[in-house]
Amino acid sequence: MLSDDTEHACMTAQALLTAGDDPVRFARSLAWKLRWWLLALPASVGWGTLRAIARSWLGFSPGRSGVQSAGNGAVMRAPIIGAWVEDPDRIAAFVDASTLITHRDPRARAGSLAVAIAAHHAVRMHTFDPSVVLRDIRARIVDRELLGALDRVEEALLRDHTPARLAADLGLSRGVTGYVHHTVPICLHAWLRSPYDFRRVVGDVVSLGGDADTTGAIAGALAGATGGPSSIPADWLAISDWPRSFAWIRRLGERVTRRGAPLRIWWPLIPLRNSVFTAVVFATGLRRFLPPY
Repeated sequence: MLSDDTEHACMTAQALLTAGDDPVRFARSLAWKLRWWLLALPASVGWGTLRAIARSWLGFSPGRSGVQSAGNGAVMRAPIIGAWVEDPDRIAAFVDASTLITHRDPRARAGSLAVAIAAHHAVRMHTFDPSVVLRDIRARIVDRELLGALDRVEEALLRDHTPARLAADLGLSRGVTGYVHHTVPICLHAWLRSPYDFRRVVGDVVSLGGDADTTGAIAGALAGATGGPSSIPADWLAISDWPRSFAWIRRLGERVTRRGAPLRIWWPLIPLRNSVFTAVVFATGLRRFLPPY
């Protein structure tokens, strides 16, 4: 089944199809989608995102509903934005529109912008050059902590270090946390190291542990944007979910490619789906306490 990262990517894509090239309209559309998403009682929602959507329901505008948090909520919506926006100079406006709905911490904005720029290059570079990607990201962000982390990423690429080695150097040997400046460098490094090897990129970040569904979603989005649908291992496409089924997501991707109309979804099914998802999560957790361990 799908995690909240995929749900956010789908909602972002739908909002982009609704808004076209208007970041203000995009923010309004995405804010409403997030409001209804929370009412359907998702099994997983970050604390910052939860508080921000609650503020949104209380009447705060999309530009003011975000909370002071540097979590990953906005970053997992960033890849589709970077892939969508044609003009790289306009990426920041859409990233800001998405980020401020849930996170107003400048670090969340910087991390989201870095990933969006990376995705923009992923779908448009004919000859892949990690140094070009990192140089463009550096030119568009001012966050010193993230800039320092990007220096570590570039050094790790030059020395051909694995993501596990970089994680250890960053003090993340026990898992990648939900802090944006931990997530973004790890995901960028795994992708830049093996941009066309989807299985390796996702496997590398997930094996590090921690916030693995989000790191897998972000790194996988970048690797998928680079290699295209054929790069995704067939045995990883066994999705049993609804109403956002595998076929529905594929159709959504086609709509984004054509810049068509938003794709309809049968919303009354989503609360039922979420109850099933929650039951599966609890059953899996309980199973870990039973033999064989």
